[in-house]
Amino acid sequence: MARNVEIKARITSVEAVEPLAAALSGKAPITIVQDDTFFACPNGRLKLRVFADHTGELIFYRRAEDTGPKESFYVISPASSPDTLRETLALAYGMIGRVRKTRLLHLAGRTRIHLDRVEGLGDFLELEVVLLDGESVETGRAEAHELLASLHIKPEQLLSGAYLDLLAARG
Repeated sequence: MARNVEIKARITSVEAVEPLAAALSGKAPITIVQDDTFFACPNGRLKLRVFADHTGELIFYRRAEDTGPKESFYVISPASSPDTLRETLALAYGMIGRVRKTRLLHLAGRTRIHLDRVEGLGDFLELEVVLLDGESVETGRAEAHELLASLHIKPEQLLSGAYLDLLAARG
């Protein structure tokens, strides 16, 4: 399974953080519209991500639900018929929620900087430091902390869990 170090933080606005992320990447961001459907999964999280062009990815991931940088294991499988797959998975496992967002993606070296505007929740920053095979989690955590400092993210902004959890907590 692929691994990365992830961190999520609440931000005041995408517009406030975007110039800092752009300075780290040196390029214009890629805008991605995502519609994630989550399914019951006892061993982690299973979601179907559908893009604006109607292609998709089935993603399984497992990670600790801590604040701060944490290791995440994941597998991504392309899905050419995501609507039918969503229906099949919902019937087989049960749908537990849906998250719709617009993401600005900046690449800073091997790190994906996501600036997310999540429907019903607000604006967030997510970092994913991609780890090499055999690379220590501590190396990824150190890189994540450096980026957080460059993006002016404070410890009290860090979040645990997923957007799905935040939506569920809102009721």
